[in-house]
Amino acid sequence: MLYIPQKVYNDDATPQHESAKLIANKIYLIVGGFMIKIVVDSGSSIKQTEIKKYDVDILPLKILMGEKEYLDGVDLSIDQFYAEFLKTKKMPKTSLPSLEMAQEIVEKHTKSGDDVIFLTISSGISGSCNAMKLLFQDNPHVRVIDTKLAVGGIRLLVEEANKYRNESLDFVEEKINALIPKIKILAIPEKLDYLLKGGRLCPLGWLIGTMLQLKPIITFKNGKVIAETKKLGLKSAMQYICQEVEKLGVDTNYSIVASYTYKDDNLKKLIDLAGDKVPQQLQVLDNLDPAIACHWGPNAFGFIFVTK
Repeated sequence: MLYIPQKVYNDDATPQHESAKLIANKIYLIVGGFMIKIVVDSGSSIKQTEIKKYDVDILPLKILMGEKEYLDGVDLSIDQFYAEFLKTKKMPKTSLPSLEMAQEIVEKHTKSGDDVIFLTISSGISGSCNAMKLLFQDNPHVRVIDTKLAVGGIRLLVEEANKYRNESLDFVEEKINALIPKIKILAIPEKLDYLLKGGRLCPLGWLIGTMLQLKPIITFKNGKVIAETKKLGLKSAMQYICQEVEKLGVDTNYSIVASYTYKDDNLKKLIDLAGDKVPQQLQVLDNLDPAIACHWGPNAFGFIFVTK
């Protein structure tokens, strides 16, 4: 029988033990030791059907529609969400995921000797990150990382983390944090109504924007959702995104995530307009999960990519 030792040195080993730590952990890996497991919340918009593809666990955010509470992407499908959302016109409410479920997911992996990287939706738009940090603050085998992003941005971070599953928590965290500021989200809501309902736009801004057909280009800055600029009309907004893709450049080592809500008609127009400005890495067309889509409204769209 092959003896599989426990992980010899934790990631908080002192500098003088660093060489011994590296050697011991390499031996442990060779004989079938620990791996890093990745957990995301549903703010990543990674679907339940994509769990095997990305090799992740998904912790669903909660959605309250009327008097009924759902688990995002679990007992509320995208089609069910829009059927109810468009019929009632009521703004759903989102809330933190289950702490008990988070504990169960993590314990499943740590009891098997694995470490866990938790990639949460930005703390600037959700309390999920802070809740997970408090929950696992005393667990040396769990590292909670504030992605300062959402949806496709987290997908790209999962792709990055998947390259280094046999490395230490410190190493993977360093790689993730280095990639975060290089990820660009550029998105356009078709209407301003849902930004108003969600409290991200004041009534005066909504009135002026609607009258002038102003389209904000939404992005993330320091983990917060902001309007990078505003353009007159949908086509001008699309042209701005295409120009930014060309100006910033796309790191072709990563996928481009093309996201939309409800129908992808606007997204297809953006892809056509982009033409050869968008490389072959445009591989993912993501119909955003309800917890994110409810804040954008139907027919929003955009690109998410890693800049050069």
